[in-house]
Order: sequence, then structure tokens, then C-alpha cells
Amino acid sequence: MNSAQWMEAIRGRLIVSCQASTGDAFYSPESMALFAAAAKAGGAAAIRANGPRDIAAIVRATALPVIGIQKRTMDDGQVLITPTLEEARALVEAGAAAVALDCTARGQRHGALERVRRIREELGVAVCADIATETEALAAAECGADFVLSTMRGYTDETARIRRFQPEFIARLVAAVRVPVIAEGMIGTPEEARAAMEAGACAVVVGTAITRPHEITRLFARAVRPPEACVVAAIDLGATNTKYGVVDQAGRMLWSAVEATPSKEGAEALLNHLAHCAGRCAAEAKRLGNAAAAIGIAAAGWAERESGRVVWATEGMPGWSGAQVARVVEEASGVPVVVENDARALAEGERRFGAAKGVRDFLCLTLGTGVGGAAVVQGKLLGGASALGGALGHLPVEPDGEPCACGARGCLEAYANAAALLRYAAPARFGSAQELIEAVQAGDDGAKRALQTYAVYLARGIAALVNVFDPELVVLGGGLVQGNAELVAEASRETDRRIFAREVRRVRVVASSLGYEAGVLGAAALALDAAREGAG
Repeated sequence: MNSAQWMEAIRGRLIVSCQASTGDAFYSPESMALFAAAAKAGGAAAIRANGPRDIAAIVRATALPVIGIQKRTMDDGQVLITPTLEEARALVEAGAAAVALDCTARGQRHGALERVRRIREELGVAVCADIATETEALAAAECGADFVLSTMRGYTDETARIRRFQPEFIARLVAAVRVPVIAEGMIGTPEEARAAMEAGACAVVVGTAITRPHEITRLFARAVRPPEACVVAAIDLGATNTKYGVVDQAGRMLWSAVEATPSKEGAEALLNHLAHCAGRCAAEAKRLGNAAAAIGIAAAGWAERESGRVVWATEGMPGWSGAQVARVVEEASGVPVVVENDARALAEGERRFGAAKGVRDFLCLTLGTGVGGAAVVQGKLLGGASALGGALGHLPVEPDGEPCACGARGCLEAYANAAALLRYAAPARFGSAQELIEAVQAGDDGAKRALQTYAVYLARGIAALVNVFDPELVVLGGGLVQGNAELVAEASRETDRRIFAREVRRVRVVASSLGYEAGVLGAAALALDAAREGAG
């Protein structure tokens, strides 16, 4: 088939990858032909298959067009897809209507781009370039590839930290290359397949989620089995202090410590500080009789969980934007590291160990030196296109109001952080927010008025967020909330007065149930998930 014929056959359709590895219960051409026949009956328009024997059996059984590949282990011990022209020729002779080959940077070092040209010219079939990055896709298209496929995204050294399907990457590919894009790799649900099409893919390839029963079984088995006895290291990197410790799978803090954060000393000092904290956790975990299986880091600033990089931070932590946190700490520790914004990590901790257990729609706000936020919608933590989702503290509550650390004016953070609480009291009357809170508890009228003013501004922000997200629960955490039941009660009352359709809403405003160690337990929740994924 030429490119135009392929496009006609697969446009807007599903391609099913029917492959089995040595040792798999279905490792035979006969089994692959049966899988392909079942895929055809279910609506597949084409098949992707490995090796001439499987391809010939599938073509005989289904008459569907086949993308042929030949996996070969190279001298470096890694598999390469269709590394020679002779292997491509054997695939076509077996009945493949198109040939796919690895056109990643590694594949290019093995001559892939020249092979693209020769397959088209000498074998007369469509050529599919398996790539992992936009640069690789552009190079393959320039050399004559008829289609580019996202097959290798997440499976090369450069993209190894990517652990989920990225429809946004498909959209970037579609915009960047002049040839059709086929989405493949890590597509595990119908919703992800639909997202790929909505991003502009001309077709979608799904393999493991359809044709690997042992992998499908593994997912279910992992989900229902009791958690293994393991411990993780958890670090809560705040602008003022860093809390860290060793946590078990039940959320029990087995050992903990706190140190001042060198937040003004630049990224290198902060990364060294994190590596030091991770090292102390590892040593204590061993002393307790079990090595830490993973490290979770709840960090000030916004982090991209997949890459472990800080996307953006305020000038309160100079140089922190762009820091490669996960890579540095992984190199120092030798175990998986997951990094997340501190408020978003708190949300993970609350739904695993705390007040949001079993709740599918809730918000978290952390109140302290700054105001952090996170939104969980229909059971999913809101991330956003730029990993900045959940910046709830930067909701405008006062037009052209007080300056905020983010550079804007009138943000909720500027009216609901610790400095704001002190500002609402008589000038210089209290030396710290904690001192003011203690004065409220002692019945001081001035301190109570300051707290009420603070609660009004906080409630403005909460009410706006409730009207947008319609949560069942709003969890308040951070230093200003600990031991401050009066604040939670005032905020709840003021919020109730301001929300739209309050008579039909079920929203509750509560304090975090995780207390002083909430950030560490949030980081632990991230690490436990990483440990479970690694064990699977």
C-alpha cells in the first residue's frame, strides 16, 4: 500500500498491536492471528505485528492491512525496531502493507533515516517512523516517512520520565510535521484514544490494553492486593522550613526531622539540601530495618510531576524555577523520586490518609507564608496544560489591591497569608501569626477582629472557587490552621454567606486532619504510589 491508500484505510480508525514476547502464553503465530481476528470483529481497521511469521498468519486470518515491524536486540543490549533493509523486505514479503522502524536519536545512529528512503523506493510500501520527540519526527518526515508515530515516547533516555499518554504531545506533533500523525504508546483507555483523535491524530494504535492479558491482569491484581510492607522517604520543602521523615504504607510517621530551608541561596544549595534530607531518610529507614522504596518531595513552587522539574517559583526562592529536582535526587539516592507542588501533594495526602478519604470533588488550601491550592475534580488532581493548575492562591479577590509575591496585585495570597493576618491587627501589636492566634484563644478583642477580617478575605476566595468547582469539601491546611478552630469556623460561616445556590450545595469547610506533618504525609502518598508502580 502506498501512503494515500494507507490513509484511506486507517483515517479515524483503530489499529490494534498484536504482539507477544518470548515466554508469553500467547507467543505463537496462531495466537496472534486469533487476537487479530478478534480485533477485526471489534472494529479494528489494521493490525501492527512483529515478524514475518506472525504477519503472514494475521494476513491469512483477517485480510486486514498490517504495519510490520521486526524487533531485534542490538549489541548494546537494547531492542531496535526494524534495524535493516533486509528485515523490512522480509516483512513486506510476508504480507505487511507498511513498515515501521525506530527513528529516535538512537535509531538514527543505526541508519534509520537512510533506511526510510530505501524502504519507500525499493519496497514500495508506506513507511511509519516511530519517534519520541518533535525533533525526531521532523527529521523522519524530512527523509520521506509517510507517517510519524508517538510509539517511543517514554521509552528513550530523553523521555524516560514520561509515564502517561500525552495528548498535548500529539497536538504539538500535528502542528510541527507535514505528514499524518498516528498516536501510539501508553494509550490505556477509550478516553485516552478519543483524546488522541481530538488532538489531531489520524489514527490510534492500542496494544497492551487490548492484547496483553497478563498485563491487564497485573493492573487489576496490583489494584486489589494489600500494600506490601514498605517504607518511603517524604520531604516537605517549604520556604521557611523543611520537614521530612520515614513513613510506612499506613501513613505512620516512623521517624521525622525538621531543618531550616536555604531558600535564598539558589538552586544548587536547595538541591544539595534535598539530597541531604533524602540521605538522612535513607539512613533512618535502614536503621529501622527496611530500605526506602521511593522518595516523595512536596516542594514550594509548581513542579511537573512527569519530569520532576520545577516549572515556576516566585523570587522568594531565587533560581528555583527550572531546577531538575527529581533527576538530581534520584542520582544521589538511587531510588525513584516524585516531585509535586506542596499544596497538590497535600491533596494527595488528604485523600489517602486524611479528611478527603472517599471524596471525589474537593479543594485544598494551605495557609502560611503563602497560600497554596489544589483542586481534585471527579477523583483527578487538576494539573493543567503547563503544570500550573490549582494556583488557587492567585485568584484575584481585590482589584488592584495589595502586591503579591507572584508580581500581580490583589491575589488571595496577599490577603490570606501570615503577613496579612498580622496586618489586620494594630501595627506591630503581635510579633508573629502564632502569637496573634494565641491571643484570639485568650479572648483578645483586637486579635479576634483581625481574625474576622482575615476570614472575610479568605471566604471571598473560597466562595469563588466553590462556585467554579462545586466541591463537596474544602480542606484548610498550613501553619495558620493548626490549633486555630476559630479561623476554620469563621471561614466556614463567611463562605456559606457568599456561595451561589447555597441551599442545594453540600460543601463543608474543614481543617486538615493530618496536622503538623500534613506536607510530609502528602509527599509520602506520592512516594507510595511511585513505589507501587515500580513494584508492579
